[in-house]
Amino acid sequence: MTFADMIDAVDGVVWALPLVGLCLLAGLYFSLRTKFVQVTNLPDMIKQLFGGEKSADGTSSFQSLMMSLANRVGMGNIGGVATAIAFGGPGAVFWMWTVAFLGASTSFIESTLGQIFKEKDPDTGEYRGGPAYYFEKAYKHKYKGLSLVYGIIFAAVTVFAMSFFLPGVQANGMASAINTAWGFPTWGVAIVLVVALAFIVIGGVKRIAKFAAFVVPPMAIIYILAALIVFFVNFDQIPRVFAEIFSGAFGVHAIYGAIIGLAIKWGVQRGIYSNEAGQGTGPHHAAAAEVSHPAKQGFVQAFSVYIDTLFVCSATAFIIISTNMYTVFQNETFGPDTLYVGAIGTEVEPGPGFVQAGFDTLAPGIGLGSSFVAIALAFFAFTTIVAYYYMAEVNLVYLTRKVKNATVRRALVRVLQALILFSVAYGAVNNAGSAWGLGDIGVGSMAWLNIIGILVLQVPALKALKDYREQKKQGIDPQFDPRKLGIKNAEFWELRADGVVKQGQTGDELAAEVARQGTEDPTPKL
Repeated sequence: MTFADMIDAVDGVVWALPLVGLCLLAGLYFSLRTKFVQVTNLPDMIKQLFGGEKSADGTSSFQSLMMSLANRVGMGNIGGVATAIAFGGPGAVFWMWTVAFLGASTSFIESTLGQIFKEKDPDTGEYRGGPAYYFEKAYKHKYKGLSLVYGIIFAAVTVFAMSFFLPGVQANGMASAINTAWGFPTWGVAIVLVVALAFIVIGGVKRIAKFAAFVVPPMAIIYILAALIVFFVNFDQIPRVFAEIFSGAFGVHAIYGAIIGLAIKWGVQRGIYSNEAGQGTGPHHAAAAEVSHPAKQGFVQAFSVYIDTLFVCSATAFIIISTNMYTVFQNETFGPDTLYVGAIGTEVEPGPGFVQAGFDTLAPGIGLGSSFVAIALAFFAFTTIVAYYYMAEVNLVYLTRKVKNATVRRALVRVLQALILFSVAYGAVNNAGSAWGLGDIGVGSMAWLNIIGILVLQVPALKALKDYREQKKQGIDPQFDPRKLGIKNAEFWELRADGVVKQGQTGDELAAEVARQGTEDPTPKL
């Protein structure tokens, strides 16, 4: 068995039917439990985007959203949509929409938990949080050993996934698109990518946030505007596009009826890969934000799922289907056997090539579409890799919090930076099939651990949502004190409510302040 065969085998186990069902059912369950927060609190989502706080310790809600979108808007929005259509037919797009709508509630739960149980980095004073933190803390007063082990497992899986499995997909897609557009060698892309990435990641979370806020909005807007141009040029194709999507989604299409199961699988799989609802990535960015109530950032992260899938992914799907630049392959295998071949040949591998060919129909023969997609994907993929590094670092910090020597902790961070630089260089020159397989394993492994975990730990997030809504009804700006809600182990918020937390403090300075005031625990790990 070759290495590629091993990757395919593991991918098939991780992304079998149980995980697809878990993603959909968890989203439906959380939608019901939150009274469809993704709809009822939509005004709060939009308001928080532009009215959030910021400080020396944390990012603003908008910056946190941009960091999250930098992670979400990437290869999955272009190459991911293409592969979903290639192996699941156009009907896969409907299931991407479905998992995005339901997944917005899942994103709210996990991101609110990320805020509730966040900490302060002892070296920098910046906010840190994510699934590993809330797995350890939410019920450590009852199941200390079990919750700690679960948190460590998730952190270790995330460090490995974010630094080794996932960056290769982004780097490979970027290199492939640039090579297609301009013939620039993939090894050249690898060199440029490593140099640029090193400058960003060594600067820390604040530089990452500023970079994401500067790059992501204009590129996403430009991409969607370009898609709208294709939309209006192919306006007469709208009925056909929606007919292909809906008939393929429910198995009534004459060609795609036999692959309804694949439409659901690939739609959910690529939907989660793109919007990451339930994967456990969003809480890392949510925890970095400065807000007065955890639910506020939960709203922002839920809205980011909409932006990613309903806007950017839908734009890609319309480009591909309206221009007929796609092929649907049989048995999830790229090869000569097909169910349908559109205006694009079977020699074009599923990925950015579908989208580039679609854009090229606007100005045939000059390669304008290929160049535009290459530029867009270069920015999208690069910001996604940057966000991957941030999450890998957050989880490495979690795993090394109890290491007393700060020099050792910083040295391990440098090792992590070297690892992700190696990963993107290797991914840029690797083959696409292996890159996608490794990426799917990384996403699926995190999703299994996180969704099961938040189904168990959901209560604090639901209490926070109820508290937020009650305070809003009273006409006040919601403030959070976990003790009033019976939420334990949210030490940061307890100290904030007591006025102990001050902006600009490192974790060690905060511990000294707590000790000076004579609290029971003189060295809280904040």
